[in-house]
Amino acid sequence: MRFLLNVVWFILGGWISGLLWLLGGLLLAITVVGLPYTAAAWRIAGFAAWPFGREIISREHVSGEDIGTGPVGCVLNVIWFVLGGWYIALSHLLIAVAEFVSIIGIPFALKDLELAGVALAPIGKVVVDKR
Repeated sequence: MRFLLNVVWFILGGWISGLLWLLGGLLLAITVVGLPYTAAAWRIAGFAAWPFGREIISREHVSGEDIGTGPVGCVLNVIWFVLGGWYIALSHLLIAVAEFVSIIGIPFALKDLELAGVALAPIGKVVVDKR
């Protein structure tokens, strides 16, 4: 079932979302100042392309506290939110609202809401397989 949901997601726009996250990460890497955000954007790109069967959790639950999950990560997330995270999250939220209209779209809307949440604060997050 996960494979089928991922294929439908990918065909109906997941590939676009994944490519845009990759492009965003590339642009951040080019600026050098955006390097701390590049890895986060690329992690999200993989999730945006194939989200079913995976979830986004705090890296603190996986590997303990580190620089991305502590105060530095918090500051980086605030900067991310102010400079662009809020409108990326808003776009995922608007897409989710449109997907909720049909019963078939509800699982896709839930994944878009998950993407909206991580778009608000991506530093210190990791994508893991669901258990």
